[in-house]
Amino acid sequence: MTEPLVIFSDVERLVVEHLKNRPELAGVLVDNRTPPDFDGTQKAVLISRAGGVWVEDIHLDQPLVDLEVYGPDKPTAHTVATAARTALFTVRGTTFGTACVTDVSEVDGPRWLPDYLHAAASRYVSTARLSIRPA
Repeated sequence: MTEPLVIFSDVERLVVEHLKNRPELAGVLVDNRTPPDFDGTQKAVLISRAGGVWVEDIHLDQPLVDLEVYGPDKPTAHTVATAARTALFTVRGTTFGTACVTDVSEVDGPRWLPDYLHAAASRYVSTARLSIRPA
């Protein structure tokens, strides 16, 4: 007997859609790609899947997600990073399509990381692990 195919969710889109509607991030660009005019000084949270694993025995996807957070200066970038960090934990218990986020854990909290592609950028990067039960 064959097992049904696992349909994995788009974790980047899941996180983007959740964070962009959070009041803590009002006025902040939240996406998984930079806009054409991006110079690193805008308030922004960029989401990227950074790996992770599928745990077959318990049918659980555990993607790692990076949050690159930008601001016009270091204090603003840190404030946005803290807001994004807080908001990400509210994704626990939500659904995206037919997938359910069962847990969120921080792997690496916000750390200052200069962006060498955008000289004027102030950037913090953090990584979280989501636990997602696909349909």
